[in-house]
Amino acid sequence: MKELNKLFNRIVQRVNINLRELNFDVSPFAVELIPLDQMSKFYAFYGITPDHPLDLHFEHSAIAGSYFLGKSRVRNSILYKSDIRGDELKRKGCDVNFNKFILTLTKDEIIDIEDSVLIKTLVHNYSHDPETPEKFFIKDTLAMDYVNIHGSPSDGCFLGPFATVDLTTMRDCVIGAYSYVQAGEISHLKVDPGTIWVNSHNNFNFFYKYPAEALEHYVSLSPDKVPWGILIDFIDERKSEFQRVFDYVNLEVIESIPKTASLDRYAVVLPVIKIADNVLVAQRAYIENSNLGKGANAQENCFIINSTLEGNNVTAHGAKIIEADLKPNVFVGFNSFLFGKKESRLTINEGCVIMPHTIIDIEVPLEIPAEHLVWGLVRNKEELAENSISLKKLSEIKSIFSQGKMCFEGNGAMFVGAFKERIHHILHANGAFYKNWENAGHAQKNQRLSLNTIQPFQFGVNEGMYPNIRIQP
Repeated sequence: MKELNKLFNRIVQRVNINLRELNFDVSPFAVELIPLDQMSKFYAFYGITPDHPLDLHFEHSAIAGSYFLGKSRVRNSILYKSDIRGDELKRKGCDVNFNKFILTLTKDEIIDIEDSVLIKTLVHNYSHDPETPEKFFIKDTLAMDYVNIHGSPSDGCFLGPFATVDLTTMRDCVIGAYSYVQAGEISHLKVDPGTIWVNSHNNFNFFYKYPAEALEHYVSLSPDKVPWGILIDFIDERKSEFQRVFDYVNLEVIESIPKTASLDRYAVVLPVIKIADNVLVAQRAYIENSNLGKGANAQENCFIINSTLEGNNVTAHGAKIIEADLKPNVFVGFNSFLFGKKESRLTINEGCVIMPHTIIDIEVPLEIPAEHLVWGLVRNKEELAENSISLKKLSEIKSIFSQGKMCFEGNGAMFVGAFKERIHHILHANGAFYKNWENAGHAQKNQRLSLNTIQPFQFGVNEGMYPNIRIQP
């Protein structure tokens, strides 16, 4: 274990050096970040598929409980129960367009993780940095529980629990707990907890910030108690079900899954579910007493409990849907928490967009009208009125608009159009539109996925570390 401790301390100091100008010390938050004595007790695993290049390289690293798919390299890093999903990395020969520039890739893109600690973190998509189209880099970065690093290269950053950085290159930044940032490129920036920020230069800017006292109830971070809140408690209460899935080599096969759908081996399914054609359920998803209609998906770290999704629903990474009924074509963004109750169900009508990191926590029934955008904290009808707008009305905005704690400026039609285009892309990539052997996506391709495990050192100075390994076809 000596080498593991040495590596961990070295990474913490590297992150601190990068954040010195922000006067932010990650050391207090790192103390209880991972149980180093548990690192030798979990295997890592990787997927093999004919649809993605097999090239994995692990060097002087600990990767306990982590999952790898696609071309990845991990050096001098600690990953604990993280998902490194490279099934959408760019391939050699493809053209990358950026403004007026077109670049043809001369090699496959790779996820390159170096001198970083990622705890229960999802890394997905491909680099959207036009300067590094062939390398999705994560360097000198510390990410806490249930962070999403989505298409976002990172150098010298700290991300608090449940933070998401989406399609954004970040350098020397601190991203607060439960913050969502999609801004293209940020540098030497400290983002407060609970900030929801979507910016497209010269096009639009959406900004909302949770009231600190309200957010603390759901997710919070402090040096003496990291992290805590309702979201952590909700996940912890269901840990045992995930342990069962990972402990057994063979589980009972669910015969009712259509041939056009995909249910991952490492998803939890309890006890009665209905999955329609073209549905994708990713690893570490949790489905209980729920129906997923045609083309719906549940991505990594999603929880869907006692709910109905009627079809072509996107449940983005980390989103949670409890006691809710979603009509077709509803998008639920990253790490959103939709918390209906048995006697007070939540209904979301067709075509709604639930912004990333939205919290809907109700004690009486609530219905969201069709074609609405919803954001922030919603606990009743009054807060819904303050934190929602029809997509039609938003599309008519051409300058500045504010409502409650949300401020929008720019072209509303471009904002709505960008969201709808992205939702369509997600559905297409996941195979929602598959028919007659055309438009295959992850739901169909994942059926040709096999999984393999790798083990760490069990004793001695290298306990918890993994051997240097290169896995190729």
